[in-house]
Amino acid sequence: MASLLLKNGRVVTADSDSVCNVLIEGETIVALGRNLAADGAEVIDCTGKIIVPGGIDPHVHLDMPFMGTFSSDTHETGTRAALHGGTTTVIDFVLQKQGHSLREALTEWQGRATGTAVGDYGFHMAVTDFNPSTKEEIQDMVAEGITSFKTFMAYKGALMIDDAQMVGLMQEVRKHGALVTAHATNGDMIDTLIAQHRAQGQLTPLYHYLSQPEVTEAEASGRFADIANYTGVNSYIVHLTCEGALNQVRRATERNQRVFVETCIQYLVLDASLYEDEANGAKYVMSPPLREKKDQATLWAGINQGLVQVVGTDHCPFMLAQKLMGKDDFSKIPNGHPAIEHRMELLFSEGVSKGRISLQKFVEVTSTNAAKIFGMFPRKGTISIGADADLVVFDPAKTHTISAATHHMNVDYSAYEGWELTGKIDTVLLRGQVAVDAGETKVPKGYGQFIKRGKTAF
Repeated sequence: MASLLLKNGRVVTADSDSVCNVLIEGETIVALGRNLAADGAEVIDCTGKIIVPGGIDPHVHLDMPFMGTFSSDTHETGTRAALHGGTTTVIDFVLQKQGHSLREALTEWQGRATGTAVGDYGFHMAVTDFNPSTKEEIQDMVAEGITSFKTFMAYKGALMIDDAQMVGLMQEVRKHGALVTAHATNGDMIDTLIAQHRAQGQLTPLYHYLSQPEVTEAEASGRFADIANYTGVNSYIVHLTCEGALNQVRRATERNQRVFVETCIQYLVLDASLYEDEANGAKYVMSPPLREKKDQATLWAGINQGLVQVVGTDHCPFMLAQKLMGKDDFSKIPNGHPAIEHRMELLFSEGVSKGRISLQKFVEVTSTNAAKIFGMFPRKGTISIGADADLVVFDPAKTHTISAATHHMNVDYSAYEGWELTGKIDTVLLRGQVAVDAGETKVPKGYGQFIKRGKTAF
């Protein structure tokens, strides 16, 4: 069995910080210490570098059908790009088609991912048609290691379920100790505002933003929390963006309810002023939309307050030609944003390097909390004996510039073109194998494994 020794790095987890060596045998970590004997082991000198657990991005959409097209990253290209950005595990969303079973959807997504993913992956199940047949399938999905079920409170006629279906799903999921997540925006109100803007000839990307005001997210977040509190299910709000929505979570804590919250890197560093650029605004069309500076301040504070546990990406890229489907009508622009490769370096540069969050908080929100919430801890999300050797060697002082010319995502623009970052990933290990080193991919297509997840352990 091959051995590998990471030597003299600053090893940082969510609850520890020390300079030591990490010994790996096969796929797992077998020892941590200052003076480890490792005869015959390959040595990587990490002096002056930080070693953190491999990132976990629990919100990606790879090869996803949407608005008559597909997101441009496949499970191969998307997980490869993730590895280059220090993310060793992603959780993708399987989308049930209305009128079809959960099993059919899972089989379709397995066909896309099996044998093609470069990094490790799991699945959420998005339930878009909760009925007696679907209800019977919940326990089967949990047995498959799919222990989180997504609901959409928007996109009527395609993905959205109503509150009656929400209650039924939550009651069933609770029986099996699993988790319900929500895209929490008020779909009826959004559809009404979209129709009003279109009728008035207001068709630029700015009106995507104006069709989804803060109240649409705050109301739905509060409603989701209320229904989850009533049913007693474990609950999680995906891609929360704004002060009003986070205040609904604060309100829930007053009745001793726990609602897990994810935000995404773009909502921490980009804002709605980008929609005013008619030529480029389509690049930033996503749902929920980018918000205001005051919302960024709220989200950074929410991370430090423990109200926001996870920073994901909602990675759902589209080529510029796909985005131009809506050049004359914002409502036809495919919603999505490419960020799977840049999440960890952006958060380090904008968060840790600028003093907004601690290094240990960085580890929590990029890896450990997601591992615990989504049933992968302690196999994933930490640096400990027996854990998968998913490790990122980070040079905290190295500067670099983001560009579409050098990124690995299958998309022909970058939302962060020209951004100069402090902190660069040197080496990434996935289950004991050097997966990325000095910008080169070292593991083949198909190296990624499906991760069968357990229940929330947070």
